[in-house]
Amino acid sequence: MDATPRKSKFIKGATGDWEVVIGMEVHAQVNTKAKLFSGASTAFGGEANSHVALVDAAMPGMLPVINAECVRQAVRTGLGLNAKINLKSVFDRKNYFYPDLPQGYQISQYKSPIVGEGEVAVDLADGETVRIGIERLHLEQDAGKSLHDQNPTMSLVDLNRAGVALMEIVSKPDLRSADEAKAFVAKMRSILRYLGTCDGDMEKGNLRADVNVSVRKPGAALTTRCEIKNVNSIRFIGQAIEHEARRQIEIIEDGGEIVQETRLFDPDKGETRSMRTKEEAHDYRYFPDPDLLPLELSPALVADLQRSLPELPDQKKFRFMRDYALSVYDADVLVAERETAEYFEAVVMGSPASAPRDAKLTANWVINELGGRLNKEGGDIAAGPVTAAQLGAILDLIADGTISGKIAKEVFEIVWAEGGDPRTIVEQRGLKQVTDVAALEKLVDDILAKHPDKVADAKANPKAIGWFVGQVMKVSAGKANPQAVNDLLKARLGI
Repeated sequence: MDATPRKSKFIKGATGDWEVVIGMEVHAQVNTKAKLFSGASTAFGGEANSHVALVDAAMPGMLPVINAECVRQAVRTGLGLNAKINLKSVFDRKNYFYPDLPQGYQISQYKSPIVGEGEVAVDLADGETVRIGIERLHLEQDAGKSLHDQNPTMSLVDLNRAGVALMEIVSKPDLRSADEAKAFVAKMRSILRYLGTCDGDMEKGNLRADVNVSVRKPGAALTTRCEIKNVNSIRFIGQAIEHEARRQIEIIEDGGEIVQETRLFDPDKGETRSMRTKEEAHDYRYFPDPDLLPLELSPALVADLQRSLPELPDQKKFRFMRDYALSVYDADVLVAERETAEYFEAVVMGSPASAPRDAKLTANWVINELGGRLNKEGGDIAAGPVTAAQLGAILDLIADGTISGKIAKEVFEIVWAEGGDPRTIVEQRGLKQVTDVAALEKLVDDILAKHPDKVADAKANPKAIGWFVGQVMKVSAGKANPQAVNDLLKARLGI
């Protein structure tokens, strides 16, 4: 079923407009220290086969025992997605040839998942909000990793990931463009990170997506889809969808038919390529795992987990707009990452003994100055070189007139590179604004005397006063108080 109506996002083909229909299967590694059915470590980067329990290696007689924390994390995720929590769910065996999963099958969930239908609101760059349905969330174990480039005559297997808990979050086919799909994955990643149920690290493969793509004439029935497997970058997701949609359109317009298949995305070539024909559910011969009883949850457990949920991105965005009078854009940027939102609030609120700082000014500095520098340097706001207390001190210096906005940027650079207390830096380096009226009068009078032609222009066109302000700021090395200079110039020019 389609989501609420939204703006048309058609692709132009030789025979007219085409609509792309996208469904996502997001695979999120559950944030736990132990695997789904064993006590082996889930730590990343260990020596090959060093995090493998007897169960993971499928030794005879070894039985799986479910990790209760994985269950709690899955339920918390479902609650964060406004989804139905199924009090009874069943683990199934999914039979398929897994060269890097020793038991030869995957323990997953099929007809009875732990989480049912939900919904996520996704904000797009053009200001539109679309609602994307969640079909289900189920728990399953990850496979290991086959290594084909370590030996010239054989493939090696690393089972460190085998048995690691995954949440597979399946969307409804409600997405209608590459941009919507990218925004959806970014929103999912944000929610998971707020909840603490997955760290969202796509470079490590802890969050990846299978993308189902089909095309149709606007308003027509759903058509044959192709699945693009294991895309581990939001940018690559967008590129894969763009290429796959156009590939399918060209085939149909040339008189061909789309074959349901699994494809891979090649980021170097920017194209998808065939991997295998797409399997259907019956190909996997699902049946309930005889070693695991049905999973039954108490309503009290679900209620306790509901009460323990943190404030999620949508809730935080609404509060920031309400309490701090922020724009939709500023609130969106600040709440995208929990650490950024917490940093912003730490700067705004300051100490319990002080009054809150200007929220709009704080947002500008966190988003543009600090955020821009972190993007350039590839840093993390929580571990960045400028603390919330230091940035707050810089904003206080602006607010009390000690420094100008221009000098503040200079102080910020010093703090970034060297650390230290902003007030001490301003004192020791002589960066205070010049507010002494006599000193400013001399600067203003000197510049007016040197440029009589500009004086005439300014009297005829008061907006030209800005040129004089710039000259005074230049001569004073940015230390003159801009408002005081403006007032003096208006008085001298009689405007």
